[in-house]
Amino acid sequence: MSRQVTYQLDPTDDSSSTETPLLFGRVLDGKGAGRPVEWDAVQDWRPAVEGEVLWLHLCRNRPGVYDWLQSDLGIPEPTAELLTSDTTRPRAFREGDTLVATLRGINFNPGAEPEDMVSMQLWADGTRVVTLRRLPLQTPRDTLAEIDAGAGPTDAGALITSLTEHMIARMNRAIVDMNDHIDLLEEADLEEEQDEALDKISSIRRNCLALKRHMGPQHAALEMIAREAPQWFEDHDRREIAETIDRLRRYLDDIDISKESAVVLMDELRARAVASSDRTNYLLTIVAAIFLPLGFLTGLLGINVGGMPGVEDGDAFWIVVGLCVAILVAQLVFFWKWKWL
Repeated sequence: MSRQVTYQLDPTDDSSSTETPLLFGRVLDGKGAGRPVEWDAVQDWRPAVEGEVLWLHLCRNRPGVYDWLQSDLGIPEPTAELLTSDTTRPRAFREGDTLVATLRGINFNPGAEPEDMVSMQLWADGTRVVTLRRLPLQTPRDTLAEIDAGAGPTDAGALITSLTEHMIARMNRAIVDMNDHIDLLEEADLEEEQDEALDKISSIRRNCLALKRHMGPQHAALEMIAREAPQWFEDHDRREIAETIDRLRRYLDDIDISKESAVVLMDELRARAVASSDRTNYLLTIVAAIFLPLGFLTGLLGINVGGMPGVEDGDAFWIVVGLCVAILVAQLVFFWKWKWL
């Protein structure tokens, strides 16, 4: 059953033609290299020699992708729907002798934040591998460069492990960037730019939480691939993806450390703000304590009532000044003795 979809071409697309869904395609020769393949040749493709694998990288929001997945590859409707939908939570499952997965990578496109993840859907039957994306993603280009250099994957399983390795390895760049920002904040004078520092720390914490939220399910998806992939996914492929899982686990630990470091910095800033406020309140209290008795005395003597002693002989002013000085000195002595100053 076909569906009506509104498609929007990506202005940053790097494919040679915007008329077809194909971004690029390669036929792996089983020795690490591959030859380009055009969209017209894809329709009736069959391995010319044993060991050849077809890899197609498609833009999933272009016209015809959904119908082609069903008609040419024989993919069931629910799976075709998953491969072309915007439901991008990482997951993986086996469907007969095929492997279906949705993975997410860091978005390094201009203007994007690290937590703006880019999804890549994947379908493979051992002879054909189809990857699909909507936004530009560098991971497939990394694997493509290896193939064009003659040092790429040799079969479908190795192609999948190469894609996952590059996707997970690029996480390290975002984590290193966050750690560098944290190091700069730790070395900076936080008291001078406290509001700006708080904004940066809050941004780092949000990035950590977003990465952890997306990478947790990806960890489970990769474990499923290693555990339940079809027989064409060989033992050495399972070992390779197990290494990728270990690397992802370390990155998740690094994210937790970055998040805790950001929390410590934020707590330090708040503690400094509270301490500064307490010092200000303390000084105001001391000033009030000093001038309270002096204000009371001058207010008492300043009432407009006749008959105040000492007014007639002109010595009252100096007596009051001397009394205020004596009270001030006594207060300072007592405050010093009580360690208030």
